[in-house]
Amino acid sequence: MSYKIPKIEKPAKVKKNEVLMVASGDLRLSANQECWAAQKAMEDALAAAVADAGRRLVRAHPYKEDQRHGFIGSQKEGIEVFRGIDPKAPLIVAEAVWQYSHHVLPGLITHRGPVCTIANWSGEWPGLVGMLNLNGSMTKAGVKYTTLWSEDFTDEYFRKGLKKWLKSGSFKHATPQVRKFGKVKVPGPERRLGEALAAQLRHDKPIMGIFDEGCMGMYNAIIPDDVLMAAGVYKERLSQSALAYETWQVSDDEARAVRAWMEQRGMKFVTGTDPARDLTDDQIHTQCKMYIAALRIADDFGCATIGIQYQQGLKDVLPASDLVEGTLNNAARPPVHSRDGSRVLYDGEPLPHFNEVDECSGLDGLLTNRVHKAMGQPVETTLHDVRWGDWDASGTVKDYVWVFLISGSAPPAHFIGGWSGASSERQPAMYFRLGGGTLKGISRPGEIVWSRIYVQGAGLKMDIGRAGVVGLPLEETQRRWRATTPQWPIMHAVTYGVSRDEFMAKHKANHIQVAYADSSALADKALLVKATMAAALGIEVNLCGTRRNRKGW
Repeated sequence: MSYKIPKIEKPAKVKKNEVLMVASGDLRLSANQECWAAQKAMEDALAAAVADAGRRLVRAHPYKEDQRHGFIGSQKEGIEVFRGIDPKAPLIVAEAVWQYSHHVLPGLITHRGPVCTIANWSGEWPGLVGMLNLNGSMTKAGVKYTTLWSEDFTDEYFRKGLKKWLKSGSFKHATPQVRKFGKVKVPGPERRLGEALAAQLRHDKPIMGIFDEGCMGMYNAIIPDDVLMAAGVYKERLSQSALAYETWQVSDDEARAVRAWMEQRGMKFVTGTDPARDLTDDQIHTQCKMYIAALRIADDFGCATIGIQYQQGLKDVLPASDLVEGTLNNAARPPVHSRDGSRVLYDGEPLPHFNEVDECSGLDGLLTNRVHKAMGQPVETTLHDVRWGDWDASGTVKDYVWVFLISGSAPPAHFIGGWSGASSERQPAMYFRLGGGTLKGISRPGEIVWSRIYVQGAGLKMDIGRAGVVGLPLEETQRRWRATTPQWPIMHAVTYGVSRDEFMAKHKANHIQVAYADSSALADKALLVKATMAAALGIEVNLCGTRRNRKGW
C-alpha cells in the first residue's frame, strides 16, 4: 500500500546582511488603517538605524493595498506569514501601536533565529504598550528575545543595543534595581501578617469570575488553572453573553438610581446627541444597568473578584464596560440590591475588577484588597497601562514622570476630589463603536505600591516596588492627556529607585497594578506584607527599586 507523503515547502533563506521584520497589528480594521501612518514612519526610521549598522531591514509581509495597511491582522494571517520566513533568520517585531500578541506568537514560538521586539516611545501611538504585552506573552511561552525602545531610533542607548543584537543575537539590559525578596529581612509583624493572610486565602479558596478569557490576544493575561489553583484561587468561567442578558433584565428605575447617586456626589457626564460621536444618555443608562448586572452575577457565583473582557465580544452588543469597572473598584459606590431586594451586594466594599480580564492583575488585586483591608489602608486598587513617560515640561518635578493610563476602570477614590473630581467622556469610536463613558480623573498625589504578577516557566512571579504619585500643573497634565488618550484617567507616577530603561528592561506586561497607602511608612509596610503573602502562596517575588528616601530594603 502506498501513501502520499506530504511535503513541506521550505522558505527561502535570507541573505547574510538581511534582517527580517514583522508588524503585528490590531484585529479591528479601523484601528489598523488609522494607525498605519505611525507604523510606517517608525519602520522607515528603524530601517535607517539598521542600515547604519551595516544591515538591511526586509519586511516579511507586504503592505495590503485593499486594506490600506501593512499589519498582520489575525492569527491566521500570522501563521501564513511565518510559513514563509526562514526560521533561522534574525527577526525584528516592530511595534508603533497596540497589537494582538496571538497574531505572531505561534510563529515566534517555533522561530529559531534571534528575535528582537522594538517599540517607539510615544504616548499617542502606544507601541511600547503593545510591545510589553508581547514581551510578557513570550516570557510565558518560553521564547527567548531581546527588547529595545526609542523615541526616534537615533539615541546612543538604542543604537548600542541594536548593534549588539545584530552582532551576537542578544542584548542584556542592566537591572540593578532588582533584588530577590528572599534576601530581604522582613520585620516580625509584617511577616506574620503576610503569612497569616496567605493561610487564610488558601483556606477560603476565593473565586475569580472570568467573563470570557483572552482579551485582545493577551496570552500573558491568562493564568493556567493549575498554576492559579496552586496559589489558592479558583476560576469561575462566565460568559459575556450572560452579562448582556442580565443587563437587559435590569429595570430602568434601578439604572436611573445609579446615575443619580453618581451625579449627587459630583460626577460629571459629558454628553451629546450623536451616538456615533458623543456620549449619550442612552449609553450611560445601559452602562448603569451593566453595573448592576455584574454585581448580581458575581454574587450568584460567589466571586471575590471579576474581570470583563469587553473587546472583542461585547463591543458589538453593549457600550463600553469601563464606567462599570471603575465603579466596582471603589468602596463608595451606588448600592445594588439582590434581585429580591433583600440584600445590598458587597455592601461598603469594592468588588475588585481587573480590566481586560487580565487574570494576573485579578490575582494581584485580590491580594492587595486583603492586605490593605487587614492593615486599615485604602482598599481601592486598579491596573493601568504603562502607557508612556516623559520629563516634566513645567519643571515642577525633577524626576522622570510616568504616564499610567487606562481606559476608564480606575476608582474615583484614586482621583483628586473623589467622585466630584470624576467625569465621563465617550470612548474613542475607533475602538468603541457603541460608545459608552469612561471614569476619568487625575490621580491624587500620594504614596503607592506598584506590582505585576506574571507567568514564567511553571509558576508565577511578582515584581513589586514603591512609587509616588506627583501633582503636576494642569497645563502639563493636559499636555500629557493630549499626547495619549484624553478621555481616560491619568496617574503621574515616579518609581523610586527604578529608571525608565531599568523598568522597561524588567517589566513583563502592558499593565501595572497600583494601590495607595496613607503614608510613605505605611506603603513600605504594605509592600512587605503583600510580598510576604505572595511568597507564602508560592509566588517568586522580586523587590524592585528603593523606598521613597532612596534607601534599600
